[in-house]
Amino acid sequence: MQTPQNDFATLAQKATQQLADRAEAAQPFLAAMAATLQGMARHPHQPMQDALTLYQQHLALGAGMLGHMLGQPSEPVVQEAKGDRRFSHPMWQQPPYNALKQSYLLTSNMLTKTVEDAAAKLDPHTAAQATFFTRLVVEALCPANNPATNPEALATALETNGQSLVQGLQNWLTDLQNGRISMTDYDAFQVGKTIATTPGNVVFQNRLIQLIQYAPQTEKVHPIPLIICPPWINRFYILELSPHNSLAGWLVQQGFQVFMISWKNPTEAEADVTFEDYLQEGFVAASDAAMSITGQSKVNAMGYCIGGAMLACATAILNAKGDARVNSATFLATLTDYANPGEVGIFIDEAQVQKLEQKMAQNGTMDGRDMAATWSHLRSTDLIWNYVTNNYLLGKQPAPFDILYWNDDSTRLPAAMHSWYLRNFYLENNIGKPGKLTLLGTPLDITNLTQPLYMMAGATDHITPWESCYAPFARMKSPSKRFILSTSGHVAGVVNPPTPEGKPVKKQLLAGEATAPTGKTWQATAQTVPDSWWPDYAAWLKPLAGDPVKAPVKLGNATYKPLQPAPGNYVLEQ
Repeated sequence: MQTPQNDFATLAQKATQQLADRAEAAQPFLAAMAATLQGMARHPHQPMQDALTLYQQHLALGAGMLGHMLGQPSEPVVQEAKGDRRFSHPMWQQPPYNALKQSYLLTSNMLTKTVEDAAAKLDPHTAAQATFFTRLVVEALCPANNPATNPEALATALETNGQSLVQGLQNWLTDLQNGRISMTDYDAFQVGKTIATTPGNVVFQNRLIQLIQYAPQTEKVHPIPLIICPPWINRFYILELSPHNSLAGWLVQQGFQVFMISWKNPTEAEADVTFEDYLQEGFVAASDAAMSITGQSKVNAMGYCIGGAMLACATAILNAKGDARVNSATFLATLTDYANPGEVGIFIDEAQVQKLEQKMAQNGTMDGRDMAATWSHLRSTDLIWNYVTNNYLLGKQPAPFDILYWNDDSTRLPAAMHSWYLRNFYLENNIGKPGKLTLLGTPLDITNLTQPLYMMAGATDHITPWESCYAPFARMKSPSKRFILSTSGHVAGVVNPPTPEGKPVKKQLLAGEATAPTGKTWQATAQTVPDSWWPDYAAWLKPLAGDPVKAPVKLGNATYKPLQPAPGNYVLEQ
């Protein structure tokens, strides 16, 4: 029988293991910091000057505090950045918390600057790791994260007679048991009931995918089908969320015949599955089925993130083989050259990849929760400490948010495929070197894309930086390459439905042909487009999808019979 003592022992064991895992993951960054500190010791003048400046700033801060006590007006020594929600509560503007906030900002700014200056003398990878680790530490030490120095937490505890702290402790214990920080109300969503609800059927499946055909919602449809290739790091329904922000559902409503790939959550049985298997049994198999069902010899295709990279590889290989099935290709937040992969690159070097390979060898897969933690640490203030404060210090429950529900619904990755992907994309950038890789028996040249192309990237994307998306896209041979730059990030830029009728349009995009060699030069001449990229994409795709014909009455055909209602069961596998 499980006793409270046993429950506590289990939780303590989990907490200890999590700390051990974090300590092991931090080793490369600690090594980078050690190298940075050694550089400071060899050249101490600038760090000493920074420390003296910080001392003088704190003297000014103290003088301002004293003047305020004597009734004299004083200007703040430092202000938080615009949009810094950590200090949004009004009590942060009052003493003594205003002084505590300013002291933190001054100190964190100095530490960040000092490390950046010292790390600049190191190799770029080590420098990036050192500055990233410093940012993690600085963000963790924010007084808003501490119940004793957060005025809102203290006030809430007094108002609730301590119940907010009791509830916060319960929230922490629950999250510790579940192995994650709760970001949303998970009970508010159910796949197939409240999200991923667009009607359709699974019309094909193999060991890697289920293919969903969505039911037409218009009297006439464009005959050439659209196949969507989502990333296999999370579930497909990021592109089929709630009815108001489902890209797949919206495209069906525009008269497109939409097919969606739903990736299987791999287990140890799929440990040896390769990237080539994802090409052949993923996109190629899905397009075979879609062409058969619709009676067409071509497909339009859309890929998101790593799904877009796979689509680019598949299209280039098919083109080289003389297979012209891909009528057009659309890439959402997709890197096809990893020379500048952005902040994610700090987690990837030979030593870290080897450690990951050793870990994957134990059970044949990579746990998707580890990758989700990586993304969270890239934006720790928003994706970690924001929820620590809300859930534990204030004792609140997170609000329902479908994107965050999807974000936590992670999947595993086959060991063989993921190791190959990390090495040939991130470590060696072989995807960006024409002829360096051979896939499905054919040398790969990503520039060998001649069909009409469309790419959407996010200006604040930290996973696939928009300029790194643009540069290889501009080098592709197609004479028609439309590039869209959203003001949002990796997910919000994609899940970006049109503004409802009657409401003011606050969003805008940059759009234009990718004829300039770099993103900056393209940006200078791009046109401003109001609202979402979805209508722009529909207008671009319609001429490529064929003149509308009568919508099919039934889904599938004699060869590809409906197997089960959408969203299928692969998406439900844990």
